[in-house]
Amino acid sequence: MFNPRPTIRFLPIDAHNSCAVVDDFLLEPRQLVALAQREQFATEPDNYYPGPEFRLGQAFAFALDEFFMQHIRRSLGARRTVSVSARLSMATLGTGQLTPLQCLCHRDAAAFPPGEGLAASVAYLFDEPRLGGTSFYVPRQSLEETAQLLMDARDGSLAVEASYMRASNRWFEQVCTVPARFNRAIFYDGGVFHAAQIEDAGMLSDDPTRGRLTLNGFFRYRKAAS
Repeated sequence: MFNPRPTIRFLPIDAHNSCAVVDDFLLEPRQLVALAQREQFATEPDNYYPGPEFRLGQAFAFALDEFFMQHIRRSLGARRTVSVSARLSMATLGTGQLTPLQCLCHRDAAAFPPGEGLAASVAYLFDEPRLGGTSFYVPRQSLEETAQLLMDARDGSLAVEASYMRASNRWFEQVCTVPARFNRAIFYDGGVFHAAQIEDAGMLSDDPTRGRLTLNGFFRYRKAAS
């Protein structure tokens, strides 16, 4: 399912974090594209992802976790995983449909219990680079001001350009971008702010053979002893 002998390179995000980049990630990536054509995607009301998703089963998630544990966990300071999930996702919303929160970068978790962390992964299952890789950001304001900013965006009171975030703005500085490439996967700390680098939202589609189809994984883990 996954490349047993991956070539992994690391791109620095900031002084404390890096992103693992794995090309030729899946042995048969077109099989997941074919699966996406057969399955019924759905939009989850409690999730701010800008499009529908399909949750993959535990067998697939455990296989993804095995790759994470064997090749990635040490670079992110993980000792063992507590839980793992995997899903196929397609960004489909046009810029006029985005909420203020969807126009900003985000993180997959803001706080963790002591000794725990969250890692995330994205594998790109589309051929068109303009559909977007992933960019990483650092806040320009304090933790308290950034938290208030996100609360204002969530309740709709923040005035923000109706667009997918593609560059630095008054609140966040873009510090790293990983371009999309078919069958490329990235792994990173889920507490780092990030956003899809969608250059042309007009190209988004709900057709898995033409749209921004990705495989997303989430790994809650116990931290290794420092």
